[in-house]
Amino acid sequence: MLERTKQTVSFIKNKFDFTPEAGIILGTGLGGLVKDIKTEHVLNYEDIPNFPVSTVEGHHGRLIFGELGGKKIVAMQGRFHYYEGYSMMEVTFPVRVMKYLGIKTLLVSNASGGVNPNYEIGDLMILDDHINLIPNPLIGVHNNNFGARFPDMSEPYDKALIVKALEIAKKHNIKTQVGCYVGTTGPTLETPKEYQYFRIIGGDTVGMSTTPEVIVARQMGIPCFAISIITDLGVPGKIVEVTHENVQNVAKEAEPKMTILMEKLISQLYI
Repeated sequence: MLERTKQTVSFIKNKFDFTPEAGIILGTGLGGLVKDIKTEHVLNYEDIPNFPVSTVEGHHGRLIFGELGGKKIVAMQGRFHYYEGYSMMEVTFPVRVMKYLGIKTLLVSNASGGVNPNYEIGDLMILDDHINLIPNPLIGVHNNNFGARFPDMSEPYDKALIVKALEIAKKHNIKTQVGCYVGTTGPTLETPKEYQYFRIIGGDTVGMSTTPEVIVARQMGIPCFAISIITDLGVPGKIVEVTHENVQNVAKEAEPKMTILMEKLISQLYI
């Protein structure tokens, strides 16, 4: 894995001279944030050695290098999921590549289903914790170059970044929740009893991504910030039939709020 990572990083660096300060992973229906990036370079996943290719609608499959909020960033417009048939090593491979490219912070977005009865469709939820029910991406042969064999996860999401994000949300009148994300394999959406179970064990939202990427980032010492757009509700009395198209549409409607928050937060990094 280390050699593959170095090979991919070498390929990118030979294409152009660019050292990103922050990495961004954009989830379902959230790829529109790239419109605000002052793009300098774009690489399609299919053209990058060792990179998987996103197969999910709403995930474009491009690595974008540019400036956002006055900072140099690399953004994944589309991510990879365990349910696509990729190994956890493949799902999280881009995080390792971004670390070796130079990122100091990882920002992640996703679309998720709310199980907290106080949430409404279209709300933004800042993650302050997670419950990972996807196979752990660190299972397998360990390489000390990537970090500890048993990384500490007492602060999966950076508390200082959460405070800054809440201040930004308040200033811009953006309704924001703070809670725990449950990561599941998918690709089925949840049954009513599964929603109930996720709430009982401490979840506020549920989705099919994010936790593996954050686990790998934390192993490598990268501070993380993550935000969910609540696209549907798994609350008794509010559960309705949901399609992937519904999820995409709600995410796109709420995306401008997320864009403001993310851009302003990035502008305050390393100050």
